[in-house]
Amino acid sequence: MDFIELSKKRYSVRKFQEKKVEEEKIALLAEAGRAAPTAANFQPQRILVIDSAEMLEKVRDSTPYHFDAPLVFLVCYDTSVSWKRKFDGKDMGEVDASIVTTHIMLAAEDIGLGATWVAFFDPQVVKQKFSLPEGIEPVAFLPVGYPAEDSKPSQNHFSRLEADKTVFRNSF
Repeated sequence: MDFIELSKKRYSVRKFQEKKVEEEKIALLAEAGRAAPTAANFQPQRILVIDSAEMLEKVRDSTPYHFDAPLVFLVCYDTSVSWKRKFDGKDMGEVDASIVTTHIMLAAEDIGLGATWVAFFDPQVVKQKFSLPEGIEPVAFLPVGYPAEDSKPSQNHFSRLEADKTVFRNSF
């Protein structure tokens, strides 16, 4: 499948089968995150792979949007490693973690899995529940698994603004 087809086909899966994701697929998704580009190639991403019952319960305690997925990636970044823009000190770690999350999400679609990006959580609760070390900032939960038979895109999924509303050439 070509990239545009893949990116249009992918949707936020909110209902999963109870089937576990195979280790080789988990490794492939982790590799997709590892291969993602980061600012100055500093690679500040820190990815927690969550698939044990105990750890999945911590996800459920952290956000109502877990969708009972059998696998969740908690994508974070390390503030001590992330590149900071010299002009204003802007930390690019959140951008890097977002790119990493997107790579994992698209790789999941490519291998027949579904995922949905979840940012609805209190970072302090996540830090406490998962005992994140100092300087590790959570950016996204990514519930992953085999889509349920009746899983379908939200009604707004295929609605897109016209290109001239979002893409500009040489000026706004």
